[in-house]
Amino acid sequence: MSRKRRYKRGYPVALLVGFEDNHTMIWQVFSQVVKPFKNLQYTGRRTDAQNLYGFHESVIEAIKPVLNEGVRSVVVSAPARTTYASEFLEHIRKHHRYLIQSKGSNKANFGELVGSANSAIEVGALVKTKQFTDLIEQTTSDEASQIVDVLEKNLYRADDDVVVLYSLKEIEDNIYDRNRNSQFKTEYLLLTDRYLATNKTKSKVHRLLQIAQNKKVKTRVVNSESAAGSRINQFGGLVFFSIPSS
Repeated sequence: MSRKRRYKRGYPVALLVGFEDNHTMIWQVFSQVVKPFKNLQYTGRRTDAQNLYGFHESVIEAIKPVLNEGVRSVVVSAPARTTYASEFLEHIRKHHRYLIQSKGSNKANFGELVGSANSAIEVGALVKTKQFTDLIEQTTSDEASQIVDVLEKNLYRADDDVVVLYSLKEIEDNIYDRNRNSQFKTEYLLLTDRYLATNKTKSKVHRLLQIAQNKKVKTRVVNSESAAGSRINQFGGLVFFSIPSS
């Protein structure tokens, strides 16, 4: 009997929110695979403003848990000759301005793309397009820069509540500590894609990423060629920091 092959999903990159005529498919985009997350059914007429408002709110509520985990890049798509994506983005601008105007790490970066994300086959084709990769590169670069800005602002604070660690061993000891209390802190684990690809103890790094995510640490893998990646490279390609939650 052959063993079931396991696939690697990689690290989280973004959310893909695909609007269709009567439903919205939400996908989690990882570095090596795209996985379906939620399918939200739309009932009623789109000309009913109150009904459309309620549906857009349900989409926001559906993506919030992933945003809270640290994924702050969202690509919104809809088929050609529809206004579904632009209507949702307008809803955010009107009713959730904090998501796009925050100057800190809580800001989410939204991008709009023409195309259907209704099925795995369509999504597989969509994520391979230059438009999608360019959009992801831009939104994730903006996202990483925001988090590095938070790191810079707290790097030299004379505050015992701020922790900044650079070595893999120190970071492992901190995150694996069963007695750690991070209830009132916001924690980040940043590393570059080059560090992840070339580290001699790659399995340890992947384990650290998984456990950090399970413990609600906001983990991001950053393009080493970006401005944010260059700054993280100065720390050796890996940095963990925690600050008091605002």
